[in-house]
Amino acid sequence: MLLAIDVGNTNTCFGIYEGEKLRGTFRLRTDRGRTADEIGLYATEYFQHFGLDIEAVEDVIIASVVPQVMAQLTRAMELYFGHTPMVIDGGVEPGLVYAIQGRERLGPDRSVACLAARELFPCPCIILDFGTATTLDALNEKGEYMGGCIAAGLETTARALSDNASLLPQIELKPAEKVLGTTTVGQIQAGVVLGYVGAMEYLVRRARQELGVPDCPVIATGGLAGAIAQGSELIRAVDRDLVLEGLRLIYQREKKQR
Repeated sequence: MLLAIDVGNTNTCFGIYEGEKLRGTFRLRTDRGRTADEIGLYATEYFQHFGLDIEAVEDVIIASVVPQVMAQLTRAMELYFGHTPMVIDGGVEPGLVYAIQGRERLGPDRSVACLAARELFPCPCIILDFGTATTLDALNEKGEYMGGCIAAGLETTARALSDNASLLPQIELKPAEKVLGTTTVGQIQAGVVLGYVGAMEYLVRRARQELGVPDCPVIATGGLAGAIAQGSELIRAVDRDLVLEGLRLIYQREKKQR
């Protein structure tokens, strides 16, 4: 089995693969103060709860955008699973090809998601990743990276509103039935969620124009992908495990090469 780990700013997602099959996933809040023992015990409890054999884990691969947790996470994998993990951009290259000038490169999570989209979906395509931040990335017909953009995530936007407006509550992040809401919650859901969908659709349309492909598919991933896709006509596929799939694909490539 392979343990694939996607470390995001808010949550860390663990995926357990048996060959190409994803046997299960679990999440742990990303905490810079968490010890190796806390991480290791949480992960092993999941394996025990679902009757999975820790000894069957052959390797661990990680994509992380939070460098501060990597020392303890790596130590946890060594202590509790007996493996020093492969780390994207820490000795393992994602293998994404760039069709743009400049030396700047994507973060590990975005590059891995793009790689997975290239392998699993027809190109050209657009990848929307809904997390703490929302990112849009575009691939051309060859699967090469063409550029993207970054926006505040939906949850981040909603929290900023409730934190800065004393009388406005936190809401469930789901699309409102109509724009003209009749309750405070309904009006916030209309303004925040439907407004967010509208903003994302504008960015998608502009990206399609710049790619010169007006109907290229849009793939959504990330924890809030389902909520956004529910209100959007432009998103054709939702794959919450796109980064994990990318990690599996990279691991298979690295295993063959090594």
